[in-house]
Amino acid sequence: MSQTGISEQDVLQALSRIQDPDLHRDIVSLGFVRNIKIQDAAVSLEINLTTPACPVKDQMQDQARQLVLALPGVREAQVTMTAEVRRHPGLDKSAMANVRNVIAVGSGKGGVGKSTVAVNIACALAQAGARVGLLDADIYGPSIPIMIGTDEAMTVRDERIIPHERHGVRFMSMGFFARGDKPLIWRGPMATKALQEGLFLVNWGDLDYLVVDLPPGTGDVHITLVQSVAVTGAVIVTTPQDVGLMISMKTLRLFEQTNVHVLGIVENMSYYVCPHCGVREEIFGHGGARRRSEELRIPFLGEIPLDRQIRHYADTGTPIVVAQPQGAPAQAYRSMVEQLAAEVSIRNYTYTSAASLEITEVPS
Repeated sequence: MSQTGISEQDVLQALSRIQDPDLHRDIVSLGFVRNIKIQDAAVSLEINLTTPACPVKDQMQDQARQLVLALPGVREAQVTMTAEVRRHPGLDKSAMANVRNVIAVGSGKGGVGKSTVAVNIACALAQAGARVGLLDADIYGPSIPIMIGTDEAMTVRDERIIPHERHGVRFMSMGFFARGDKPLIWRGPMATKALQEGLFLVNWGDLDYLVVDLPPGTGDVHITLVQSVAVTGAVIVTTPQDVGLMISMKTLRLFEQTNVHVLGIVENMSYYVCPHCGVREEIFGHGGARRRSEELRIPFLGEIPLDRQIRHYADTGTPIVVAQPQGAPAQAYRSMVEQLAAEVSIRNYTYTSAASLEITEVPS
């Protein structure tokens, strides 16, 4: 207890009024409050969140400061926000123990912008302060090298592949092994081996999130991923129209049948806003992904617009969240990524049964 009579328990009791909006418990019982220091009439402390991409961290910081200042005798309050991404329990003792979470990004069909979404997810997480890796597992149509802006050859050190790093993201792509328009004419076993090498032979270092961009559909690469590592969860990318949704549901069902938690659905190309007149048009329809999410009781992560700048910057190697971070498309991505990060935190917090990590045998 300080000379003014303020105790650590007083501070904790005041802060227990703050609820985490995702985990629905107070930040004291969750163990978020750390390093309380009381000197005379000054109090300092840390609030350690489960992700740096928390959308309410500024509000939480301000609320905590006001609650501490309201204590009798306190004249100064300093609240520092930190974050420590929780590890998915299944990765604790695996070959990827330095990776805290594996997030699969899939779609039912090609052409829905899945890789563009995956790249912007990775870059937005990195911008928030997370340690992020991106594995381009789209074996037959790798596009990440173009979208992230490098085509340099990979290097190997101590029998480990060294990933490239750009925009704060460490990344690896099969495109580095088949330059330009050279095709990868591989049967299933070769694609399987390539994915496993991308997972286990790349020196990823310590990562909070490894984003894996999967090929369209429900093939060998998907099954290999879920059988090789404990995937924290999957993101389904679709477009609004019925045909895109119908095919995307096949990928969603694959994840469900292999006990991979679906973190949510993203509706890409959701709407178009004319840059000249500001009129919004829903070219491919609108809201189909949200309705399907509600029907399936799966989180709806957000709507990403059809925007020329997203395509332009993807083609030039600078994702939109990096190139125009204050623009409307980047804000849409950032809002979606904050929701995704929250779902990862919820998943890891509520995950209690190791048995649920067992891989269900995939029907032949």
